This record gives sequence, structure tokens and C-alpha cells, in this order.
Amino acid sequence: MKHVTKVHYHRVSKNLDVYFDDNSKAIFSTEFLRVHSPSAEVQGHGSAPMKLVLNKHAVAITHIIPVGHYALRLEFDDGHNSGLFSWQYFAKLQAQQDTLWHDYVARVAEHNNHQDSVPIKFIP
Repeated sequence: MKHVTKVHYHRVSKNLDVYFDDNSKAIFSTEFLRVHSPSAEVQGHGSAPMKLVLNKHAVAITHIIPVGHYALRLEFDDGHNSGLFSWQYFAKLQAQQDTLWHDYVARVAEHNNHQDSVPIKFIP
């Protein structure tokens, strides 16, 4: 399993650099991290589907708190601070970053295409 060796947050660009013990590095936007938070609030409770978190393009990280030797708690300026970003979860995000972002953008586009539609139920 990969371990995180260092993180660096860029306040202006709002990117978090995550360095791993295999000498790889991932660069995550705070929006990406916020909408893919490992919290139950975002991931869904139990078998519930993942929530679509919208309008987080301007979100920033206010605090990065180490949790033991296995995770970080990220606090965002929108008040979200639940969910632990474990080393394993960061490695998953790194491996699937392009796919996860593409899927998120597609979900947002679908939401935007249907946000003004109202289902009408006809009862005979």
C-alpha cells in the first residue's frame, strides 16, 4: 500500500500536492477533493448512491489535520470537515482521478440539463 510522505497546499491555485512513498505525486484541486470527500455525507449512507455536490469551484481548504499515521482531515471553507482522507483513499483518487473527474462533470451536466424540468403525474 502506498503511503503519503508530504502534502503541500497552494492557497492561490487551491491545489493540494500529495507526494507518495513510491516517488509519485498527485495534484488535486480543492473542488475535486470536496466533491469526492470520503464522508458519508458525500459518499452516501450505506448502499445509498453518491451525492452530487454542486457549486464547489471556489471552495478552499482552511485546515489540514493529520490523523495518526494513516490519514488527513481536510477542513473546507464551506464548513465541510467530515471524512478522513486515508493514504489508501488518496492513492485511489490518484489512480482514478481522470475517470472520477470526467464522471463528475458528466453528472453535473446532466443535472443542469434537467434542473428546470418538473415531472408531471397524470391520474386518469
